[in-house]
Amino acid sequence: MDKSNLSKKELFNLLQKMILIREFEESCGENYAKGFIRGFLHLYIGEEAIAVGSISALREEDYVVTHYRDHGHALARDLDTNSVMAELFGKSTGVSKGKGGSMHLFDVKKHFMGGHAIVGAQLPLALGIALACKYKKENSVVLVFFGDGAVSQGTFHETLNLASLWELPVLFFLENNLYGMGSHVENTRAEGRDIHSSAESYGIHAEIVDGMNVLEVLDITKKSLDSIRNNSRPILIEAKTFRFSGHSMADPAKYRSQDELNYWLKRDPIESFEKYLVDENICTQDELKKIKDQVQDEISKAVEYAIKSPEPSLEDLKKDIYA
Repeated sequence: MDKSNLSKKELFNLLQKMILIREFEESCGENYAKGFIRGFLHLYIGEEAIAVGSISALREEDYVVTHYRDHGHALARDLDTNSVMAELFGKSTGVSKGKGGSMHLFDVKKHFMGGHAIVGAQLPLALGIALACKYKKENSVVLVFFGDGAVSQGTFHETLNLASLWELPVLFFLENNLYGMGSHVENTRAEGRDIHSSAESYGIHAEIVDGMNVLEVLDITKKSLDSIRNNSRPILIEAKTFRFSGHSMADPAKYRSQDELNYWLKRDPIESFEKYLVDENICTQDELKKIKDQVQDEISKAVEYAIKSPEPSLEDLKKDIYA
């Protein structure tokens, strides 16, 4: 890892956000088992360095569009923890007023334009936002996340083609966790596990990054954003990562070997970053404990807030149907 020119405060902020996402997700799993969270629930455990590293590089005027594994991205974009938790509980105080749930977190003020449940559906939506930004002569960039399971969709290829053709300010961020549901990428893609080369077919520059290293993700994202703003050309980043849990709470993930899981667990992005900060004398064990205690308190209060929040009323069914 390379801390480059980051201050201690900035480094601590990266760690705090990753720990917040991890604790949030683990709490979601617990509350799903208790019946407080229902429907589909896709956890982001293991991929925290991607959300935090990439979104921390954005400006306020930039946009985020993502997929259904969206809790980590929402928290990295500083959506209110209480409101995100309340949304998962289906409460009216949630970010989408309890109508979206786990897969549809939105916050227009934060330019967080949603998690989207349909695989690959977020790509053309991100393209449209980028087209609007260019039309209005704004200097915003649209960061769109998608997984390896989405690259076989026609929308992936159509969106890359138009983004290149129209020279739109899009940063395509591929979270390659090797599995689309239960299928390994080598069994679904003729070219194997490396996907970034697909961008070359559309004249789009591509980068590959260690998705378990928050500083590497941050560095590559910053450089890519600068390039997009200066050259008006889209870029694709492929991050190699791994989800530590199954595809969803309904998935026991028996298709993965214990050896494979153990290999990635040893590369836990949070534990690795903590070790780095301690080894470099940037952080003490007491400071680590303080960060974790603060995060756990924040999560406990979010769960309490969600439990006590009211359900949406019947009248709410007729609201927000049209913008």
